[in-house]
Amino acid sequence: TAGQLDEVDALVMPGGESTTMSHLMRTNELFAPIADRLAAGMPVFGTCAGMIMCASEVLDGRPDQRSFGALDLTVRRNGYGRQLASFEVDLDVKGLDSPFHAVFIRAPLAERVGPDVDVLAEHDGAPVLVRHGACTVASFHPELTPDARLHRLFVESLG
Repeated sequence: TAGQLDEVDALVMPGGESTTMSHLMRTNELFAPIADRLAAGMPVFGTCAGMIMCASEVLDGRPDQRSFGALDLTVRRNGYGRQLASFEVDLDVKGLDSPFHAVFIRAPLAERVGPDVDVLAEHDGAPVLVRHGACTVASFHPELTPDARLHRLFVESLG
C-alpha cells in the first residue's frame, strides 16, 4: 500500500507484463507515491518489465501505459521478439570477474541510452544492463538463474 511504501528502503521491480503492472499501480494508487520516492532517490533494481517501468520512454506500449522515467532510457517492449524468440547468453558485466548467464524472455530492447547512463553489459551492441544513480535495470531475468551476483551488487550499493 502507499502507506507501507514509507517503510521501504529500496525496491525491486521484477519481470512480468509491464502494461498490467502500470495498470495495477494506477488502480491501487501506487504510481504517484512510487514515482515520488524514485524521484527522491530511492534505489530500484528493475528487470525486464521493471526496465520498461523505469525508462523515460517506452516504444510499442499501450497508449495508457506509464513509466517512471527514473533514468534516461528509451526501450522497445518485446524488442527481441515474442516468447518463441526467448534466448540465453553469457554476458560480460562491469564489476563481475566472470560472465553472467542471462535469460531473455520477451525482453525489452534499449534503443537509446542517455549520456549520463552507465552501460554495464551489452548483447550484440545493445545495452542490456544499465545504471544511473540509484536506478539499475536489466532487460533480462537475473532471478531465473542461481547466480545472485547482480542482486548482491544491488544490495551492496545500498550501503
